[in-house]
Amino acid sequence: MSRVLHSSTAGLDQPDDEATRFRWRDVSAWGFSMAAHAVVLLLLSLVYFDVEQKITTLIDSAFEDVDAAEYKFDSTVVDQIGSEASVETMSSSQAAAVAVATGRNTQADLESKVDETLNVGFAVTDSIVQPARTEILGTVQTNGGSEHAAGVEGAIDRMAFEIGNSLREKKTLVVWLFDVSPSLHVRREKIADRVENIYNQLNKLNVGADKALKTAVVTFGEKPMIVTKDPLDDTDEVIKTVRGIKSEESGKENVFEAVITATNKFKTYRTQQQRAMMLVIVTDEAGSDIQNLEKAIVETKRYGIKCYVVGDGAPLGRQKVEAEFTLEDGQTVIGVMDRGPESYFQQRLRMPYWGANGNGLEEIPSGFGPYALTRLCAETNGLYLIAESNTRANIDPIVMRSYPPDYRPIPVLETDLRNNRAKAALVEVCNQYQVDNIPLPTTYFPAENDNVLRTAITEAQRPLAELDYKLDGLLQKLQAGEKDRAKISEPRWRAVYDLALGRVLAMRVRSYGYNMMLAEMKSSPKKFEKQGSNQWRLVPSKDITSGAATKKLANQAADYLKRVIDEHAGTPWAVLAEREYSTPLGWEWKEGTYNPAPQMKNDNKDKARPKFIEEVDPKTGKKTKKQISGEPQRREI
Repeated sequence: MSRVLHSSTAGLDQPDDEATRFRWRDVSAWGFSMAAHAVVLLLLSLVYFDVEQKITTLIDSAFEDVDAAEYKFDSTVVDQIGSEASVETMSSSQAAAVAVATGRNTQADLESKVDETLNVGFAVTDSIVQPARTEILGTVQTNGGSEHAAGVEGAIDRMAFEIGNSLREKKTLVVWLFDVSPSLHVRREKIADRVENIYNQLNKLNVGADKALKTAVVTFGEKPMIVTKDPLDDTDEVIKTVRGIKSEESGKENVFEAVITATNKFKTYRTQQQRAMMLVIVTDEAGSDIQNLEKAIVETKRYGIKCYVVGDGAPLGRQKVEAEFTLEDGQTVIGVMDRGPESYFQQRLRMPYWGANGNGLEEIPSGFGPYALTRLCAETNGLYLIAESNTRANIDPIVMRSYPPDYRPIPVLETDLRNNRAKAALVEVCNQYQVDNIPLPTTYFPAENDNVLRTAITEAQRPLAELDYKLDGLLQKLQAGEKDRAKISEPRWRAVYDLALGRVLAMRVRSYGYNMMLAEMKSSPKKFEKQGSNQWRLVPSKDITSGAATKKLANQAADYLKRVIDEHAGTPWAVLAEREYSTPLGWEWKEGTYNPAPQMKNDNKDKARPKFIEEVDPKTGKKTKKQISGEPQRREI
């Protein structure tokens, strides 16, 4: 370094010959080594490039037959390269696309490859005799709501699916809650027979092995009662317990209290044993303690308990129905039962069919279970199975799936109602006006002479003022909400509103025409054309003779009713609208005859009068009378 720092301006100091030769030897060795390494690296790069080129060629060849103009990118195809997946493995969407394009059964291919790869052998066992319903363990998705079953037997078979599916996931406790009303006697026997069959099927399929399925029994009437202190494993014991249930005549069905009691009694099987838990309610009524509904929902949802009901369908917009049933002693009676309504809000205007035949329409089925029990099922992701219903061929259960009642929380329903004037108006008139509050005038008028005819007409005109007043109130309230009708999105609300307004308009037209026909007949009585006629009768007619305003209302009524028929075919509202629409809105007089003789009235009284037979008391010898009747006894159930 000193030489360099102190060199003269003339040039650097010159090294000696030996040092120069030494440095050149070092440089030559270093250069040779570097050249050799460069050659090796070049060779290695050529080898890598050749492999990469081959891979690229293979990828390109896969698309040689594809027309780029026709190729479209499928967003469902996921490239798995770089995701630590094998490049030979396709995603689910890719596999589906290949299967569709080539017609290959990829699932079968996959199973074949697995079998070939693993070559797993299975132990030979005796073949198990399959039950009648081999699909008992098929996957069935439930998310609440109502489902029509083929009677009680079909409902229990459907429950077998649910129990079997639950057992596939984990051990299960099934709690049966039986209504002890006398009307359930026959149904309990049917269920005992069917449950025995179903449990035997589950045992044959080995889903209940290792005590996986446990069963408890609870009854309810006025008070709930735990019949099985501890859940049962033995099927025979379960059947024996069910058959041993006795009927009670308390007239109460406090079903929601029973749900709460059963939940609290057996919840440790859910929380400590980690079992699935199902409550299966067997009843034919809606329940007497709806005030306990919300608490029952909270308790069952808290522990993840599914609730199911094997029950009856609710009548459309009605609470009570009459149904015939057989008691344990074999006596047949007619029970007055609470089986509805199917919705939280009253959505059916209780108005008779004046001028039309309304027979069979009072208890027309809704297609759903009663509101409270069905909501319990919906909230817990269970199912309401309609075992018995007044079914009609023109009410389609599949169509009715688009018309469910609203099972959202009640505060939400009330807010929704306040925000739509059409809905609010409908609920208001349905709550205020009942069938008993709308008098219907007669259509038959005796006419032995003009004075008798005028007297009969005067009597018939008395209720018209009240009828007109009620109809005017109904019409004004419904029309006040008509502007919000277009805002209704739910098919159910559209159907019930249009039906109500159409029916009120139709009855208003009939009332106008009726009043005018009576006034004309009273002022100028018509003459009979046939000998022996002594009665006038008003019958429906296509001719509307009560003025242009009435004809306008008639056209509006027809529009609303026709819309219900066309847009909601297969529903009970379409059936009701069809009955109203098919009856003409005008009136005409028809002459006829009747027998005013006293004996006819006496005969009618005799038919209505109770009949008695005489009996002799064996102790006193006195004669007594015992009432007899061919009519079944009616009682409140």
